[in-house]
Amino acid sequence: MTDETAPATEPSGDGPSAAELAAAETSEQRQVRLDKRAKLLDAGIEAYPAELPITTTIPAVREQYAHLETGEETQDVVGLAGRIVFSRNTGKLCFATLQSGDGARIQAMVSLAEVGDESLARWKEFVDLGDHVFVHGRVISSRRGELSIMVDEWAIAAKAILPLPNLHNELGEETRVRQRYLDLIVRDQARETVRARAAVMASLRQTFTGHDYLEVETPMLQTQHGGASARPFVTHSNAFDTELYLRIAPELFLKRAVVGGIDRVFEINRNFRNEGADSSHSPEFAMVEAYQAYGNYEQMADLTQELVQNAAKAVTGGSLVVTLADGTEYDLGGDWARMDMYGSLSEASGHEITPETPLSELRALAAAEGVEVAHATHGKYVEELWEHFNSDKLHAPTFVMNFPVDTSPLTREHRTRPGVVEKWDLYVRGFELATAYSELVDPVVQRERFVEQAKLAAGGDPEAMRVDEEFLRALEHAMPPSGGMGMGVDRLLMAITGLGIRETILFPLVK
Repeated sequence: MTDETAPATEPSGDGPSAAELAAAETSEQRQVRLDKRAKLLDAGIEAYPAELPITTTIPAVREQYAHLETGEETQDVVGLAGRIVFSRNTGKLCFATLQSGDGARIQAMVSLAEVGDESLARWKEFVDLGDHVFVHGRVISSRRGELSIMVDEWAIAAKAILPLPNLHNELGEETRVRQRYLDLIVRDQARETVRARAAVMASLRQTFTGHDYLEVETPMLQTQHGGASARPFVTHSNAFDTELYLRIAPELFLKRAVVGGIDRVFEINRNFRNEGADSSHSPEFAMVEAYQAYGNYEQMADLTQELVQNAAKAVTGGSLVVTLADGTEYDLGGDWARMDMYGSLSEASGHEITPETPLSELRALAAAEGVEVAHATHGKYVEELWEHFNSDKLHAPTFVMNFPVDTSPLTREHRTRPGVVEKWDLYVRGFELATAYSELVDPVVQRERFVEQAKLAAGGDPEAMRVDEEFLRALEHAMPPSGGMGMGVDRLLMAITGLGIRETILFPLVK
């Protein structure tokens, strides 16, 4: 029996923890700020005005008046707004540092001589760190050489109810991910990553446009999950009373577009895979996929190298040597190496492995190396063993060419090598960044491959594809020989910045 009047937990005897003290302090500050908001409203002052007489921005003023000497003043009057990230109040003069969204800062000086007793008193009473404020006044350089606004008028632009974190302490990773808005306020790297991603996206589109590709959009909700080997998210449509899948890849719809005559097509898309999450995998992620009629996997390798190198130059301002988050440099320049999967596996393992190698030999090698393979086929053993022996050795950008047939059901067989398909994976800094095929366009062979995948699915493989009759119907109207590629956008940012995937996604899914 429990005593319902007893406390839920016994006191530790050591007093409240640091986290409990911080939470109590935040709660107290929140109430103080709510009281200030109420007083502002009672006094007829907007705490969140709809409009302010803004004439310029902090970055624009910094650029225009960068030449001012220490102590130099102008008669130029501006109106601008920013978030207060530093504040110091003295008797007749208050100082505040205002920060714009891109991190640019300027000092605001609120003096008794310029604003009068009542306005100065209101500033001291109502303004807190984290508030957005509007200031109006002359542009000057202070006696310490700080570019400043000598304020003659000010207003609250948005009252912060919760305090900012301590700007002198680095945010923990969980806080950065869960409260990205705080991360963007306090950390330069967070803002730079957002700008880098925007530059990469613009660069991708520019490179594709330069090669006459058209951008399209394909469905995220699909009646069949296909285009990749992955476990899907499943949902239900009330309107259609049917089970639907969140897209794991746009491939099968983009190929329909090629059948329809859009010879060069690409999509920057959101995909969803109900699998593990770690430093290089996210259940929701961005990809770019592209297909080119009368192309092949070798041409797609050339295109992918150009896409990545142009993206790097867009982020760095023209260099192919990128500086990673840990301060090291990484060279994305030159023509990238191309290695054969079977040949490199044979060399690394000390055993000759070919498409004809019996499953029993592969199983024995895997057991000797401690490599576990689920739903084992020849191809899965080859790929898992290759990963075991080679993936961590590929630091420089490298295309790994020519994969097993049974793990690549949408890929054309190699023109000269039985049992191998024309597929590559691109590895950068040891992780997979992109993949490409010479596409399988024979509808009869494609049906056979789908049937084999369906057998694997019936045997319990959750990643195997199903027979997609609508896609096969499209192929039977004839798809020209084509090359196709797919690349993770989040991973492209990882390659260029050296950050983990949760840092390259603005708002990643967290538990």
